[in-house]
Amino acid sequence: MTDTASEATERETAASGPGALALFFKGFLKHPVMVGSIIPSSKSLIRQMLAPVDWENTKVFVEYGPGVGTFCRPILEKLRPDAVLIAIDTNPDFVDYLRREIRDPRFHVVLGSAADVESIVAEKGFEKADYVVSGLPFSTLPDGVGDEIGKATGRVVRPGGAFLVYQFSPKCRDYIVPNFDRVDRGRSWWNIPPAVLFWGWKNES
Repeated sequence: MTDTASEATERETAASGPGALALFFKGFLKHPVMVGSIIPSSKSLIRQMLAPVDWENTKVFVEYGPGVGTFCRPILEKLRPDAVLIAIDTNPDFVDYLRREIRDPRFHVVLGSAADVESIVAEKGFEKADYVVSGLPFSTLPDGVGDEIGKATGRVVRPGGAFLVYQFSPKCRDYIVPNFDRVDRGRSWWNIPPAVLFWGWKNES
């Protein structure tokens, strides 16, 4: 008997234990400018960040810097059976871990740069993404990379979609505002450390 997507997701939700935390900490030590935090995001931050998503009309969800899957599992729990989650990470340790631990047919993890999101989405057979979520630390990325990611994300998100960003510095707003029509802002005070949240929206027209 084959598992349904929801059954597989429920089973894989339990895969975030001490091993995942150790790998996340190792990733931070090796690439602090790319990971940006010493511990994964809190459940409260995840709920707040994903709250505005229109799941019924979402077919392509993209995540930059998925790490050990802290956002991946809650996203997969809410995605439609015919939708996909494309996770992009530059860290091969995280990519290998996610390929082993999340066995959901809707999940696609790619070793690559978020700046190449357009070609990555196209390679998976899609023209646009409905939503993109990112915890990449824009304030510490190499010169020019944040700007490239912001522009590429603005092009790949469909009208009516959004770029969801959680950070510990408000600097990332500089890369969102030029590429989106409206930017909402919030705070996740219960996260450690507290995070600033941004939702960059594309107009429907």
